Amino acid sequence: MGEPIQLKDEGNKYFQAGDIDKAIECYTKAIQVCKDKNVLAVIYRNRSACYLKKENYANAASDASKAIDVDAADIKALYRRCQALEKLGKLDMAFRDVQRCATIEPKNKTFLETLRRLGADIQAKLKTTFSTDSRVQNMFDILLNEEMEKDKREKAANNLIVLSREDAGAERIFQNNGVPLLLHMIETGKSEMILAAVRTLSGLCTGHKARAMAIVHMVGIDKICSIMAVDNEEIALAACNLFQCINDSLTGGDKREYGKEEALVLDASKDLKTILLSLLEMVASNKVSGHGRDQALNLLSKNVARKDKKDKDNSRTLFTIDHGLKKILKVCGQVPELPGQLPLTENTQLIASVLLNKLYDDLSCDPERTNYRDLCDEYVKSKIDPKDMDKTIHAINTISGLLQGPFDVGNALVGHQGIMEMMVALCGSEREVDQMVAVEALIHSSSKMSRASFIITNGVSLLKDIYKKTQNERIKIRALVGLCKLGSAGGDDYSLRQFAEGSTEKLAKQCRKWLCNPQIDTKTRNWAIEGLAYLTNDADVKDDFVEDEPALKAMFELARSKDKTILYAVACTLVNCTNTYDKKEIIPELVQLAKFSKQHVPEQHPKDKKDFVEKRVKRLLKAGVTSALAVMVKADNSILTDQSKEMLARVFLALTEDPKDRGTIVAQGGGKALIPLALEGTEAGKVKACHALAKIASISNPEIAFPGERVYEVVRPLVSLLHTDRDGMQNFEALRSLTNLAGFSEKLRVKIVKENALPDIESYMFEEHDQIRQAATECMCNLVTCKEVQDRYLQDGNDKLKLLVLLCGEDDDQLQTAAAGALAMLTAAQKKLCSKLTKVTTQWLEILQRMCLHDNPRIQHRGLVIVYNMLDSDNGELAKKLIESEVLEILSVIGKAEDNPNRQEAIDVARTCLVKALDLGLIKPFSSPS
Repeated sequence: MGEPIQLKDEGNKYFQAGDIDKAIECYTKAIQVCKDKNVLAVIYRNRSACYLKKENYANAASDASKAIDVDAADIKALYRRCQALEKLGKLDMAFRDVQRCATIEPKNKTFLETLRRLGADIQAKLKTTFSTDSRVQNMFDILLNEEMEKDKREKAANNLIVLSREDAGAERIFQNNGVPLLLHMIETGKSEMILAAVRTLSGLCTGHKARAMAIVHMVGIDKICSIMAVDNEEIALAACNLFQCINDSLTGGDKREYGKEEALVLDASKDLKTILLSLLEMVASNKVSGHGRDQALNLLSKNVARKDKKDKDNSRTLFTIDHGLKKILKVCGQVPELPGQLPLTENTQLIASVLLNKLYDDLSCDPERTNYRDLCDEYVKSKIDPKDMDKTIHAINTISGLLQGPFDVGNALVGHQGIMEMMVALCGSEREVDQMVAVEALIHSSSKMSRASFIITNGVSLLKDIYKKTQNERIKIRALVGLCKLGSAGGDDYSLRQFAEGSTEKLAKQCRKWLCNPQIDTKTRNWAIEGLAYLTNDADVKDDFVEDEPALKAMFELARSKDKTILYAVACTLVNCTNTYDKKEIIPELVQLAKFSKQHVPEQHPKDKKDFVEKRVKRLLKAGVTSALAVMVKADNSILTDQSKEMLARVFLALTEDPKDRGTIVAQGGGKALIPLALEGTEAGKVKACHALAKIASISNPEIAFPGERVYEVVRPLVSLLHTDRDGMQNFEALRSLTNLAGFSEKLRVKIVKENALPDIESYMFEEHDQIRQAATECMCNLVTCKEVQDRYLQDGNDKLKLLVLLCGEDDDQLQTAAAGALAMLTAAQKKLCSKLTKVTTQWLEILQRMCLHDNPRIQHRGLVIVYNMLDSDNGELAKKLIESEVLEILSVIGKAEDNPNRQEAIDVARTCLVKALDLGLIKPFSSPS
C-alpha cells in the first residue's frame, strides 16, 4: 500500500512545483498499482487537476468522473468536472455539477458566482438556438403555405437566403431537415420558390466541403442540371452559381479541419468527374434551354483549364477534349435559321468559341495539340456532304466558331483543299442562309493579312456582288463587314490603304446608317459595329464617327444590351478612336535606312496626331462612353476575355488623361469599373487599368470615387505601380494617389503599410527625378502617423531619418514642406527621434535654423514645431544646446513680432517655445529695475 501513497505524494510535490508532466506521470503510475478505492479516487481527482492545467479538458472530465463514482459528494472532483465540461461547451452538464457543489457548500462564493454565470450562458445559448430553429421553421412554413401573402413569402425567401450565408445559420438549416424542405420548394415549379431554394442551397454549400458533398448526394447532380436547363435566365444563373459553390468547396476552397470526419469528406474526385460529365452532356442536349447551355459552357470555361500554367496537371482539359470537344463544336456549328437546331441565346456560340480557345491554350505539348486539331478536322469532315447543304453549312459555321476561338486550328481547316472554294460557292447559293453563313466564315477567316490578301484577290468581287444584288439587309451588312475588314488590312498605316480614296469613308457611313436604324434587328446592327471596328483604323473614319453623336449613342446602347457578343467589336472601335493601340516607335535613322533599301515605311495619318486624338476623347466622353464601359466591365468572364479587358483598360487610360475629365468619369461609375480591370486580365491591361486608377485617385475624394469598401481594393493596384519595372510616370501617379489616400483615414494608411508599400516609397525618396522624389516625400509625410512607420525611423542602422533631415534643407519649397511636415510629426510622436536627429548629420542645426528663418510661412511653421518638440523631448542637454545657439535669437525675433495673419501660426509656436524654455529654466523672465 505504501507505493501508491508514495507516488501520490511525489506527484503532489511536482504539481506544487509546477512540473505538471512529471505529476501526471506519478499519478498514472499510482493508479496502476493502487487497490484502495478511496485512495484511487483522490489520485484521479489530482490527475484531473493536472489535465485542467494542461487544457486537456476531455481527460480532466473523465478523471473527475471516476473520482465522483467512488464519492458522489467529492466537492473538488465535482467542481473540476464542472470546469472541464464548461470548456468542452457542455454547459448544462457543467451547471448540474456546480449546482451540486453549491448544495453541499451554500455559502461558497466561487460556486455561487459560477452558478450565476453558467445560468446566464445557458439562457443566452438556448435563446439563440431556439430563435434560430424557430426562425428557420417559420420561414419554411410561410414559403410552403400557398395561402400566405406574396410579400410575406418573398421576405421569408430573402431571410432564408441571408441566413444560409452565415455558417451558424447554414448549419441550423441543414440540421433542421432543410434540404428536403428546399427540394419541396423546388418541386412547386414556381420560379420565385425555385430561385429562393437554389440560392439557399448555394449558401449551404459555400466554404463547407462536408455539407457540399451531402447536398450533392441528397439533391442529385441530375436534379441541379435539370434546374439549370429551364428556360429562365435567372434560375439558370442561380443553378450555375450553386454548381460553382459546390466546385469551390470540393476543390479546396474549404480550409476547415474536420478531424475524424476528414476520411468521410476527403475524396471528392468522383463527384467532380460526374459534374463535369453532366455539364458536357448538357452542352449538346436539345432538352436544355439557351440560358442553361450558356451557363454549362460558362462553368466549363471557368473551371476546366488550369488557373496557373505552372501547375503541370491539365488532366481535366484532356478529359473534356476527349469526352466533349465534339459537343462544343456542335454548338458552334448551329445555324439558328434552320429547323431542328439546339436552343441558343445571342451569346451561346461566342461562349463556345471562347471555351474552345481556353481548352486549346491549356494544352502543354505538340501531341496534345495535334490530337485537338485531328478531332476538329474529323468532326468538320464528317459534316461536309455535297448532297446535304444543311450539314455542309453546319461544318462551315463550325469553322467560323473555331476562327473566333483557337484561330490557328480554324485557319488550318480553311486551308484544307476545297473548304475555301466551298465557302465561295455558298456565297453564290440562292438560299439566303447559305450566303449568310459563308459570308460570316469569309469575314472570320480574313483575320490575318496573308489570308486577307488571298480573299482580296479571289473574294472581293464576290462580296461586292452579294452586297449589290441581295435584298436581305442581314446578308448585305455581313458582305459590307467583309469589305470593311479587307479594306482595313493595312491597320493605321496611311500608305497601305487597300481601297481607293474615300471608299472606306463610304463603307463607314453605311455602317453608321444601319447602326442608327432601330427597325433593324439587334444582331444585324451588331455587325455594323463589327464593320466599324475594322474601318476605324482609318483616321478619317474615326473623326467622322465621333462627330456622329447618334451613332455613338446607338453603339453604347447596344453595348449595354443583353447580347454581349458585340463587346469585343465595341472595345476595338473605342481603342481605334482613342489611338490607344500599341504603336511601334519610329526611329528616324531606321526610316532613312528603309527608304534607301526600298523597304515599306509606315506613315501616320495627319488626323492621328495628338490634338485630333484629344478632341475625339472629349466627344466620346460627351456621348457617355464611361457609363457604357462600366456596364461592359460587368459582363461574364467567358465573353469579356482578358484581351477585351485590356482594350477597355487602354480606353480608360486615354479618357483619364485630362484631369478636368476625371470628375465626369467618377460620376459615371468609372472609378468602380476600373478596379476589376486592375485585378484581372493580361499584364499590360492590368498595368494600364492601375495607371488610370492612379490618375483618378490622385485628385478625387476617395469616398466618392470608390464608395464603401471598394476604396481598400484600390490600394493594391496602386502599390503595384511602385515596382521598378514600371515607368517614371506610373511611379509618380501611384505616389500621388497613395498620398491622397494616406491623407484620408488611418485605416487606409494601415492598408498601404500592410501592402508592403513602405520600402518602395522610401527608395523613391532617394530618386534623382525631382517630381518623383517630392511625391514620395509627400506620401511619407501622410504615412508617418502610423506606428509601424514611426518604428522604422526609430530603428538603428539605416539612413531614413538622415535623408528626411537633409531633404528639409533642399531648395525646392514643396519638397522641403513635405519633409519638414514628416519630421515635425515624427518628433512629436516619438521623443527619442528628437535626440536621434542630432546624431544623423552634423548639419542638423544649420538646417533647422534655415527652416525657422524661411520666407515660406508653412516651412517656417514646421521648423518651429520641430524646435518645440526638441525642447519638449525630456532631453535637458538637447534643450540647453538649442537655447545656447542662435535658435534663441530667432525665437525671440519671431515671438516679438506683431500679429500677422499670414504668419500667425509660426509666431504662436515661437512664443510657445519661449514659454517652454522659461519653464525649463533655460532663460529668465525680463524684469525692469525697481
